[in-house]
Amino acid sequence: MTSPFRVLLGHTRPHRAVLTGSLLLVLAAGASGLVQPLVAQDVLEALATGGSVLAPVLLLAGLVVLGAALTGVQSWWQQRTAEHVVREVRRDLVFRLVRLRVPELDSRAPGDLTARVTSDSTLLQNAATEGLVLVANGVLTTLGAVVMMGVVHLGLLGVTAGVIVGVALVLLVVLPRIRLAVARAQESLGAVGAALDRALGAARTVKANGAEARETALAGAAVDRAHAAGLVGARYVAVVKVLTGVAIQGAFLAVLGVGGALVAAGSMSAPELIAFLLYVFYLASPIGSLAAGLGMLQQGLGAVGRIEEVRRMPVEEDVDLVVPAPHGPPPAVEFAGVEFAYPGRGPALRGVSWTARPGARTALVGLSGAGKTTMFALLQRFYEPTGGTVRVGGVDIATMSRAELRRLIAYVEQDSPVMAGTLRDNLLYANPDATDAEIAEALRVTRLTGFVDRLDAGLGTEVGTRGVTLSGGERQRLAIARALLRKPRVLLLDEATAQLDARNENALREAVDQVARDCTVILIAHRLSTVTDADRIVLLEHGVVRASGTHAELVEQDELYRELAATQLLVTAVPGV
Repeated sequence: MTSPFRVLLGHTRPHRAVLTGSLLLVLAAGASGLVQPLVAQDVLEALATGGSVLAPVLLLAGLVVLGAALTGVQSWWQQRTAEHVVREVRRDLVFRLVRLRVPELDSRAPGDLTARVTSDSTLLQNAATEGLVLVANGVLTTLGAVVMMGVVHLGLLGVTAGVIVGVALVLLVVLPRIRLAVARAQESLGAVGAALDRALGAARTVKANGAEARETALAGAAVDRAHAAGLVGARYVAVVKVLTGVAIQGAFLAVLGVGGALVAAGSMSAPELIAFLLYVFYLASPIGSLAAGLGMLQQGLGAVGRIEEVRRMPVEEDVDLVVPAPHGPPPAVEFAGVEFAYPGRGPALRGVSWTARPGARTALVGLSGAGKTTMFALLQRFYEPTGGTVRVGGVDIATMSRAELRRLIAYVEQDSPVMAGTLRDNLLYANPDATDAEIAEALRVTRLTGFVDRLDAGLGTEVGTRGVTLSGGERQRLAIARALLRKPRVLLLDEATAQLDARNENALREAVDQVARDCTVILIAHRLSTVTDADRIVLLEHGVVRASGTHAELVEQDELYRELAATQLLVTAVPGV
């Protein structure tokens, strides 16, 4: 596995030229600072001897202005590069998260995944740009200062180095702990996002059940964990700052004591001591930069682990293929000996075999948990079967790209999700190239024309987050209209009329009858009244096919189906009882 530091450097590789230029500007600004104590020494010596100070003072002022200007340009380059880096990281994360395989999405909280795109990427941004520049600047400028201090007095350099090396050894112990603390803090922030996503995603359920206090407590506990983890990191950062200050102050006091003795003994002049002390104070900046940069690097390395975890998650690599609109007759759909189990659970399907004939309406019925929706998930390759084969048009779907397979299919989910945006956005979601005439026909078939005409903004009306401004029936009809605009060869309807009144349900049944002329329709239904006229009904129980046939055949032949039909008042008496 690639080390986190190599991964961090990889994010900077496309920007090496700019970062190198930024570093050179920092070093140039640092060089102007390195010369200043020597110029100050010349000023002091000129004052002591009565010479002219105009030239050294002007030189000193020019160095100050030059250093400030170089620092300003460097800051702009660095910040611009940082924004480029974080944009690329976030775009890559968004690309991968949208294409994550369904099992990965099922096992992870959306709030935690979102945190990796937002807060984790920001830490990586700081480390990959500012952190690296600060470390490089700190190291090189410190080395330059050490050389200049050696020029002034080698003995005092040894005293300064002894103090700083002792503090550096302590820093080597503290800095790795920052990385671990940041990783824990970021995980805790992800938990906060997950808790909020849970509460806000079901806001009406929370309010209807008076669960505000419980959800607040749940999110509050996550906030407290993030707070505790953040405090640990803050303590280590504070320790780093204290040690940096101790290094500079300790070096200053040691140099002042030893240097004062040397001046008193006549082994060193007072201007030389002052120049050396200025270099000691000058060291505060590069050493502070080095400590800050190392701290940022440790924080970034903690975030890299979480970002790389996303990059290692399996994605659906074949969903972006350009696939032409399907043509030809509707295909048959066949399940042959299909087996499947969700992770950590018992078998959901056990050797299931059935066939939906081309252009026919096939209904899947049975008690909850029988495996009906699971088969829809397998048919669209949201999951892969653990055994058996699923075929569409005689072709094993495992040999088809997901883009090709899903282009054949339109899927109306049980809860009929609606995307935030306008009605038009939602209708065009499955087929962005649909014409106004096609939209109008889909609205007519789903009996949404009158509803849209009554809206001031018509199709431009915003539906709100998750379609909150629409009724359940309106969301369901909108989802069906969206599916029809896709012009599928296979139409999957999962309880597609569950929230419709009898009048609209009959209208939708007529629409399905019409659609079935051009595509294979597979329906899941708990209300048998919606599928009594299906060409074939497949009855499932505990993950196996119990029976299949028409409504009349199943009423006659299967006890469970008769019981379901009688419960729903579709038969007046149970034959044989």
